[in-house]
Amino acid sequence: MASLYNNAVLALTDPGHTRWIAACLVFADAILCAGIVTRIPYTEIDWETYMIQVSKFLPPSYESNYAKLTGPTGPCVYPALHVYIHSLLYYITDKGQDIKLAQIIYTGLYLSTLALVLASYKRANAPPWLLLPLVLSKRLHSIFLLRLFNDCWATFFFWLSVYGATRQLWSVMVVSWTIALGVKMTMLLPLPALGAILVQGAGTGPAIFWGTVSSVLTFGSAAPFMGREETPVYLRQAFDLGRQFMYKWTVNWKFISEEDFLSKPFAYSLLVMHATILLAFLQYKWVRPSSTGLVHFVKKHLLYMNIKNTEQARISTRLTPQFVMDALLGSVVIGLLCARSLHYQFYAHLGWVTPYIMWRSDAHPVLVVGVWALQEVGWLIYPQSQWGSLTVVLLLALQVASCWKSPAFRYAPIVTAEQENKVR
Repeated sequence: MASLYNNAVLALTDPGHTRWIAACLVFADAILCAGIVTRIPYTEIDWETYMIQVSKFLPPSYESNYAKLTGPTGPCVYPALHVYIHSLLYYITDKGQDIKLAQIIYTGLYLSTLALVLASYKRANAPPWLLLPLVLSKRLHSIFLLRLFNDCWATFFFWLSVYGATRQLWSVMVVSWTIALGVKMTMLLPLPALGAILVQGAGTGPAIFWGTVSSVLTFGSAAPFMGREETPVYLRQAFDLGRQFMYKWTVNWKFISEEDFLSKPFAYSLLVMHATILLAFLQYKWVRPSSTGLVHFVKKHLLYMNIKNTEQARISTRLTPQFVMDALLGSVVIGLLCARSLHYQFYAHLGWVTPYIMWRSDAHPVLVVGVWALQEVGWLIYPQSQWGSLTVVLLLALQVASCWKSPAFRYAPIVTAEQENKVR
């Protein structure tokens, strides 16, 4: 019995067992997904709206004015790749009528995303026990299999970007993130960390190149909606940073009054908080592989750009899988904490992040799993309560604090005497 116990503990704690345990979890989750799709009724929320919106873009209408791409729940408020993906789904699913086929497609999308998440965790040398919460989320299964939200596509390409970053495949990281952004504006959240990683890992010249590629892809994909009169409409709807949200749907701020929730001072305070936290992480955490701080980083990488190949190689070795995941996932959590409003589908961007973030702070496994479970409960409450929303915000704040403690950021920056004199 003692031998059996010891073997079980070893299997759950030794990262060497992660590969086969991850494969077993994906297989088990596939069976669970099949049961969900066949036995639990589908719930219509936005899928019908997506289909009606893209039907106006497709022949015979060929509508290119975003203001006219409307459906039962309102106008299209997502970037152009959302339209293209759902146009393809429109044809595949008989104009959106074959819901069961759509659920099967989203099941494949869910399992593919899960596989990327598990592969990223493995790259970060996560212990097998940390993988268990990743397949147990009721809310994530609901978002993918029973609601068919477009967040699912953005989440898949985001995790493909994370996995590419852990392998220092900068082209995969940038292009995948760009596709994710083309589906959902939420993908702006990891941009600050992504930029810091790209400049330090690839070098300033390649970073400028890939930044240009990303911009070309982003605006090139929107070309059908970028006519002289249509461009302002497209930009306003696809990337509306000042969008007003409905209080009754918010998951994170139900513990304040509706009047305060809708007020401009509240919006501005969240914006200031977001900028302040990002600047702190950039100054003391995300640029540390190469620089003493943000000013030094800008001078070293963007003004002088005289980093030698040997030094660039040394910096790249510090961008470990754990560092890039800590930074990218941390940037997402910071953005979600400071978000004006989170809806239930936003859990697609958080559910697979939390176990990793808590583990990286050296928290006890019981605390890691407990935080994940409590957060899951907070996101399952419908309609959201004051205590549920307070729980959501406090746990996000705890995760931001956990990011700050990550050991991956404890590097002494690589600074040559020549560079230090030039900066001074």
